[in-house]
Amino acid sequence: MNRRRIILYQALGWALVIGSDLLSIVVQAGPHDKTPLRQSLILQFTFELSLMSLFYYCFLFVFPQGLRRGRWPVLVLGLLGAPLVFAATRYLLQEALLPLLFGFRNYYPGVPLLAYLGDNLYYLPPTIGLAGAVVVVRDAFLREKARENQLQLQVLEQAKTQAELAFLRTQINPHFLYNTLNYLYATAYPVSEELAEAILRLSDLMRYLLHDSPDGQVDLAREVEYVENYLAIHRLRFEDKFFVEFSQTGQPVGGQRVATLLLIPFVENALKHGVVSQAAHPVRICLHLPAPDRLEFTVENRISQHQKDATTGVGLPNIRRRLALLYPGRHALTVQDDGTTYRTHLALSL
Repeated sequence: MNRRRIILYQALGWALVIGSDLLSIVVQAGPHDKTPLRQSLILQFTFELSLMSLFYYCFLFVFPQGLRRGRWPVLVLGLLGAPLVFAATRYLLQEALLPLLFGFRNYYPGVPLLAYLGDNLYYLPPTIGLAGAVVVVRDAFLREKARENQLQLQVLEQAKTQAELAFLRTQINPHFLYNTLNYLYATAYPVSEELAEAILRLSDLMRYLLHDSPDGQVDLAREVEYVENYLAIHRLRFEDKFFVEFSQTGQPVGGQRVATLLLIPFVENALKHGVVSQAAHPVRICLHLPAPDRLEFTVENRISQHQKDATTGVGLPNIRRRLALLYPGRHALTVQDDGTTYRTHLALSL
C-alpha cells in the first residue's frame, strides 16, 4: 500500500470520527444549553485536534521507538510525556488561540497547572491504547509481508538458478555443433563446394543463435543476414522447387537495431504452412524501411493443404505476446487470411 493511500485512509478515518462527534453535539443541542452551539462545536473540534496530536505522538514516536527496538526506558519516558503533549496542545488551542480568534476559552482563567493536567488525564488511556494497538497490528502485518517477500525472493532465486543451469546445459550442444560444422566445412569443401556452402550457411545460423547481447538486440543487418541464410538452406533443400522472393525497399539497412530473431518466426511459419513449389504463387517477403527508425515487414504465402513439417513453428499468440513485451505501443501486427492466401504485416518503431 503506497503512502498516499495510507494518508487518504487516515484522513477519512479522522473525518468520520470528528464528524460523528460534531454531529452528536448538533443533534443533542437544545434551547436551554448554557453554551452556544457554535462555541460547543469549536471546542469539540479543537479537543479532537488535541487527541490527534496525542495519537500521532504515540503512533510515530513512543511505540515505534520503545516497542520495535526494545528500548523500554524510551517507552516509559514517552508515555510519561504523553499527558504533557496532550495538555500542551489543548492549552495552545483552547486557552491561547481561541481567545484571540473568537473571544472565548474552555477553562476559567487562573486554573492551576496541576488541576489542568489532572483533568486531562481522563482522556489519555483510550487514545494511547488505540495508537499502541495500531502499531502492533501494523508491525505484525509488515513482518508477515516481509516474510512473504522473502519466500518469493527465495523462489525467484531458485528459479533463476535453475534457468542458469538449463541455459548452460543448452550451450553445450550448440557450441559442439558449431565447432563440428566448421570442421565439416573444411572437410567437405574439396569434395563439393555446394555442400560446403550449405554447411557454412548452417554454421552462420548457429553463430547467430549463439550470439548474446546485453539488451537482447542485434543490428538489423545481422537479422536480415540470418533470414537470407535461412532461405538459402531451404533453397538447397528444395533445389529448383523453391520459389521465395525476398526484397528490401525504402531506406538502406544500417545502424538500426532490433530484437533478436524478430523477423524469422514469420518466415518460418510461411515456409512450414505455405506453398513454396509454385512459381506462379511464390512466397513474398518484403522488408521496407519508410524511415530510418520505422520498419515494415510483410510475408505473404499461399496456404498449403498439407502439413509439411511435424513441428508447428511459432504460434501467432506467442509472436503477439513477444511484440507486446518488446515494443509496447510501438508496433502494429495485422493478419489477413482468406482461406487461400495468408498475409502478415508488421510495422514498428525502432
